[in-house]
Amino acid sequence: MLYLRGHIDGGVSLMRIAVVGIGGVGGYYGGRLAHAYPPNSGHEVVFFCRGAHLDAIRSGGLKLGSTDGEVAAVPSLATDSVADIGVVDVALLCVKGYDLLQTVHSVASIVGPETVVIPLGNGVNNDEIVKGGLQCGHVLNGCVYISTHIEAPGFVQQTGGSCKLFFGPSAGDIEPYRFVERFLAGAGIDAELTSNVQEKVWSKFVFIGPVSGVTSLHGVSIGQMLAQPDLESTLSQMMHEVETVASRKGVCLPGDIVEKALGTGASFPFDTRSSMQLDVENGRPAELETMLGYVVAAGREFGVETPSHVNIYEALRSRTV
Repeated sequence: MLYLRGHIDGGVSLMRIAVVGIGGVGGYYGGRLAHAYPPNSGHEVVFFCRGAHLDAIRSGGLKLGSTDGEVAAVPSLATDSVADIGVVDVALLCVKGYDLLQTVHSVASIVGPETVVIPLGNGVNNDEIVKGGLQCGHVLNGCVYISTHIEAPGFVQQTGGSCKLFFGPSAGDIEPYRFVERFLAGAGIDAELTSNVQEKVWSKFVFIGPVSGVTSLHGVSIGQMLAQPDLESTLSQMMHEVETVASRKGVCLPGDIVEKALGTGASFPFDTRSSMQLDVENGRPAELETMLGYVVAAGREFGVETPSHVNIYEALRSRTV
């Protein structure tokens, strides 16, 4: 039976939560948590980050800009040393796919036997990667619908998305993790604990991978992509390829998942640029393998033709290698 100090008599007692990676995603959800649960609340919200961003947060807190307004957040601790943190009740892993396993190894000491670990990256197999890097803890899977970025050191800006967060175990009872849902909701986070997290993760993947690929290769915003029939057609083809791969892996998605994914794209502001696109354009490491490369490899493994993914993956790989 899962039992943490944050899970007492069906309620939420004092909690220690670490947000690992205070980029766009970690900055938004960590900012919401630290704003709602400041150092004098009894709860502890810990930020694990590095560099100028860490320096700015230490000196002036984190400023979070969102479509709902701007808030300031001061965590209980901001650090780049796991030795400062100790074991936590919950760890949110908010790092890019290419850094996930290395990050898990580096922060393993904050995970105890009863720690709940939730990766919130773009990949569909993040829970498998995390489990491979840890010796203990309760590893769930999760995903978020949000568009955010670091505007400047100490300042994270949300520009789009519903900010919805889904999480849950890939199998088994979800009720032992209900306290995490309540804790997140107490910070104003739209979080949903689900018994069908694989469907939620893959439903997002139908959207995020193809959108990232097309926008990154062609240098267009999401709105521009949807306004060009040839690019929208490629996008739709890629979404159907992901849907087929998911089906072969035993993940049942809604019959109208592609239409819903296209609708999600249309809900973003016209000029929204994908996270991977920004990374490609700025010469930073990109999640090419996490998203497009994964579909290409899975397609080959399960005998699924993924020509649109292969074409865009190869074109982008030639740019980023």
